[in-house]
Amino acid sequence: MRNDSLLVTDLYQLTMVQSYLEHGLTRIASFELFVRKMPEHRNFLMFSGLEPLLEYLEQLHLDEAELDWLRKSGRFSDELLDYLDGLSFDGHVDAMREGTVFFPDEPVVRITAPLPLAQLIETRLINLLHFQTLIASKAARVRLAAGDRQLVDFGLRRSHGAEAGLLAARASYLAGFDATSNVQAGFAYGIPIVGTMAHSYILAHGCESEAFVHYAHSHPKGVVLLIDTYDTEAAARKLVKLAPRLASEGIRIQAVRLDSGDLGAHARKVRDILDRGGLHEVRIFASGNLDECRVQSLLDQGAPIDGFGVGTRMNTSSDAPYLDCAYKLQEYDGQPRRKLSEHKATWPGRKQVYRQYRDGFIDRDIITTVDDADCSGEPLLQPVMRHGRRLHEPQDLKAARMHARQQLQALPPGLLRPDAPKTERPVVEVSKALRELARAVDRDIRLRMAS
Repeated sequence: MRNDSLLVTDLYQLTMVQSYLEHGLTRIASFELFVRKMPEHRNFLMFSGLEPLLEYLEQLHLDEAELDWLRKSGRFSDELLDYLDGLSFDGHVDAMREGTVFFPDEPVVRITAPLPLAQLIETRLINLLHFQTLIASKAARVRLAAGDRQLVDFGLRRSHGAEAGLLAARASYLAGFDATSNVQAGFAYGIPIVGTMAHSYILAHGCESEAFVHYAHSHPKGVVLLIDTYDTEAAARKLVKLAPRLASEGIRIQAVRLDSGDLGAHARKVRDILDRGGLHEVRIFASGNLDECRVQSLLDQGAPIDGFGVGTRMNTSSDAPYLDCAYKLQEYDGQPRRKLSEHKATWPGRKQVYRQYRDGFIDRDIITTVDDADCSGEPLLQPVMRHGRRLHEPQDLKAARMHARQQLQALPPGLLRPDAPKTERPVVEVSKALRELARAVDRDIRLRMAS
């Protein structure tokens, strides 16, 4: 199955496009993606997924088998089928840079294209950007909690499918993780891959010490040993005895991994055992149902842990598994559009977000119209694609990662802990120009409804 297929969509996108074509609604439209409100435990979000979206748009098409399937379904007109045959994306894309921190109501991507085309890509666009932004935002919180300690994505096995696992590895690396256990992510994105061993490896041996020695011999350059299969502290003492033997063979134990029980208590006991045995350089790596709150708690307790493997809770964003995001029509044929639904009203027209700083930290964002000359600051949305062609070479993931790091460093200090109150969030203002445009659109809507 192809993820770049036009069939990766909801049925109503096709039915709307057919009607657009039948009634001549094919002029230029602008849609914007934004998040209406923050999840309960979020003070900021981190934009991720732009490069996969641009790749999708570049490769957008239907193959003959897919087109034939649509034709045989009997659901669609010849006009729609002819339109889809050979269709490619030839629109414009403006977007925030990947790794940018953002807040509610701020557009992160704008698509400008003929209405049928801009409509047709909605489902996959949200699918790509929502998930990766969700995971990057969670991973960024883990990074802030962990400080400069090693972080590894361990979430593939409990991700919601192979693509989710791959994109989660990408999003977490962008947000500041150091590595992933996902081998495909190493191949696809060049992310460093890291692995240790499972309890089954220890259980397959008759003796725990024998398992340690065998693994060390098989992987002498990166020996990380799992020590909590039976008795954690007893295993640490075994390593103290084994270390001189392995050292005489040129093998150094790099780290031990703790995966169960009271991680803080075990880490303190293991650190003491290792230090008394002269293994000061051996690091302690912890995993097992971790998230930013658990990491913060362990470090607040002074747990001597040097790195963390974070999996299930990050890759499913378990505390906030979705974002209230929307991709809405903001302009059609040069005229601003506005949705007025209860609790879901939108700001009309094509927009820009200007960011202002104070003492190097984000102070406020201003949402305004694209042509507002009275606003100042850093414009966050930039042109990235015109007429279906990129304006720049694909952004290197490491460069996006560096940008994300700079963005986290620019967060107000009050937001650096996962339990930061929402009152610490930077101010997001709607400009006078945008409010005036909204009032003008409202007057027009009332006139049209009354006629």
